[in-house]
Amino acid sequence: MKGTRTTSRTTGRSPARAKTSTSRYVPARRALRLKGGASRIVLVADTHSQPHPDSARRIADQKPDYILHAGDIGDLSVLDGLSTLAPVLAVRGNIDSHAPEVPDAMIVDVVDDEGRTLLKMLLVHIAVYGPKIRAEIARLAEEEGASLVLCGHSHVPFIGRDKGLVVFNPGSIGPRRFQLPIVFGVVDITPSGVKLQHVDCETGERWTP
Repeated sequence: MKGTRTTSRTTGRSPARAKTSTSRYVPARRALRLKGGASRIVLVADTHSQPHPDSARRIADQKPDYILHAGDIGDLSVLDGLSTLAPVLAVRGNIDSHAPEVPDAMIVDVVDDEGRTLLKMLLVHIAVYGPKIRAEIARLAEEEGASLVLCGHSHVPFIGRDKGLVVFNPGSIGPRRFQLPIVFGVVDITPSGVKLQHVDCETGERWTP
């Protein structure tokens, strides 16, 4: 894979959009290693070149091991800023056609010290239609053995379950849309399980609907 402008920001080269029998996505693949038996991932989306002024401070407060961006990045300097906090993986959103080096979808394996996969995640920008997961995303997750789908696009933070998959949208830390909150997601992974939550970018407190 082609390198990027910083050592910690790892987007990868965009795979070709190929029509297959099941999905238009050909995902990139990355592995994240548990650190000290556990890892904390911050999930952001829809920065639209203008992450909230408090976003860096609030994300740093979470002490993430990794940061994932679920698309609609805008200016790629956003990723460079995030990479000063933790290593970054990102996928393209529908406004990111200027960034062909960023993949459209990514399979992220969380592995232990012996290289065993503990969790397989699918990172993609658009994954749901209303509350339901899109058929092509469900098929791709099933083919890849992913159990957690991480997505953005709607700016609506939610945690849901459909077609046997858990879907996590962190909301947006970019410009406010309508009356939606400005929030990001936190994924805590241990050998015993996964915990998902939202954090309010303005207050630093846990956000709930």
